[in-house]
Amino acid sequence: MIEIHNLTTELNSDSGLVRAVDSLTLTIERGETFALVGESGCGKSMTALSILRLLPDSGCVAAGGVDFDGTDIMQLPEARMRDYRGRRISIIFQEPSTSLNPVMTVGRQITEVIERHTEVRGAAALAKAVDWLARVGIPEPERRVNDYPFQMSGGQKQRVMIAIALAAEPDVVIADEPTTALDVTIQAQILDLLKDLQRTQKMAMLLITHDLAIVAQMAHRVALMYAGQVVEVAEATEFFARPLHPYAVNLFDALPDESKRGRRLASIAGTVPALNQEFSGCRFADRCADVMALCRSTPPALRDFEPGHSVRCVLYTEPGGPQRASLRAGQQELLAADLEAGPPVLTVQDYRVWFPIRKGLFQRTVGHVKAVDGVSFSIAAGRTLALVGESGSGKTTVGKALLQLLRGKAEISGSVVLSGQSMQELGGESLRTARRTVQIVFQDPFASLNPRMRVNEILEEGVVSLHPEVSAGDRRQRVSALLEKVGMSSTALSRYPHEFSGGQRQRLAIARALAVEPSLIVADEPTSALDVSVQAQILNLLRQLQQELGVAYLFITHNFGVVEYLAHDIAVMKNGRLVESGPAEEILHRPTHEYTRALLRAVPRLARST
Repeated sequence: MIEIHNLTTELNSDSGLVRAVDSLTLTIERGETFALVGESGCGKSMTALSILRLLPDSGCVAAGGVDFDGTDIMQLPEARMRDYRGRRISIIFQEPSTSLNPVMTVGRQITEVIERHTEVRGAAALAKAVDWLARVGIPEPERRVNDYPFQMSGGQKQRVMIAIALAAEPDVVIADEPTTALDVTIQAQILDLLKDLQRTQKMAMLLITHDLAIVAQMAHRVALMYAGQVVEVAEATEFFARPLHPYAVNLFDALPDESKRGRRLASIAGTVPALNQEFSGCRFADRCADVMALCRSTPPALRDFEPGHSVRCVLYTEPGGPQRASLRAGQQELLAADLEAGPPVLTVQDYRVWFPIRKGLFQRTVGHVKAVDGVSFSIAAGRTLALVGESGSGKTTVGKALLQLLRGKAEISGSVVLSGQSMQELGGESLRTARRTVQIVFQDPFASLNPRMRVNEILEEGVVSLHPEVSAGDRRQRVSALLEKVGMSSTALSRYPHEFSGGQRQRLAIARALAVEPSLIVADEPTSALDVSVQAQILNLLRQLQQELGVAYLFITHNFGVVEYLAHDIAVMKNGRLVESGPAEEILHRPTHEYTRALLRAVPRLARST
């Protein structure tokens, strides 16, 4: 269906010419799911944008071609390319908040695709839009079809994005992190929908993701990408049974799960190298535990180690080379024992957040959306409470309301006591002072980072506001050290948020929260946009801070691997209420509520031989 040959994409930047994709060659068969995996900033999303010719003004396809069902779409005029986008080939973008039109209802955005690329019009198109919303798991689709994007949760916006991409039933779907913001039950539903479409329509899919469990469940073949190049290609079963490239081995060892609890995850030191340079050797050499002199002097070629399994590594230049790269030192390093539970940092009692429904000319209140309806829990110093549940269950609303970010927008009752202070009774300077002890990492890093501020200003802003006693020199040292801790270079300080990938922006959001050294962090899907190696760095950092400083975490997530690794306690939320809570061991292995059991059954698992 698609044959990509020697695709090279270049971007003009302030730091020079960046070769984001370097001589990429891939084929995707009709009805096949081809997974493209790798770290944030390796060129995966840029590959997708290159195929669809949606590159920014500073970018261009410098060489190569994309043969789509017999036509080189790189040579088509723009008017004809528009007929391909949406109808023959569509894309599910990584960040729905920036991809959905904020001034159009979600129904109109779906019908726009249907009417542009099919014969269906008017009421029939609207009915089809409602049907697609139902198929992707939006509750009350007949009502929600008239909603605007801002009225939906992050996971619901992602589902709308998927509905738009599938509405014209394309031949090929490029799915760029399609389930990043989705809980496990909706994720399973979406993946089943994509599989069903593949069976019925022979639809091909290029799946771009950092979730290796989803790759194991969905993909027929896998390509591992690093620094703009493909470094390993194999059948999915072969890739998971026997990864060859040291980078692939490291990724598997970085995956969090219950078996690694109490141990330090094997994160990969350093970052992806800048792509505005000429490389004289292997691009992974500076981060590789198996590096040799030859690695730094000779760029390795992508070679067939076995039929159908190619690798770009000098370890495999000879037939019968090593079956597996060595494991990184320190991956089995034991962590210090968890701190004893301290006094409660946060106590929440019978908390309610009801949003009024207003109608009519005078906007009278005719009802309420009970987003949070009688929630109670507490978090002790040095402990992590994981708040899990489906998208739209009220998890994010809990996090925002605790920090008093919804005052005036909702009717709030119950009590929130933070470090002995009742948050509802605080205001003005006293509330500002209390916020020194609590910070939040928002779900959508693009929306929460000021696009007009450079990274150094973003990271220093909280310190200037909440800790004015810290000198300018100390602030600069603090933010530089934080960047290194979250796996980013200090060269990022002078750049703007739009210059980073989604995963890199999430790291900046985490660094900003840590900058004021809080005693409680509300982390709303903090690792959802991160690839597994960076996720390992962040989880190691969070565990380290918890052991050194006694920081408590309210961890809102749908990633059960992270929950198994990090959480001491778990609270399960459904329709604004807690249906089950208790120690992590009890909830994960002996759940009592059927909803909890359903969540655990839907978790994709990575089973592979070692």
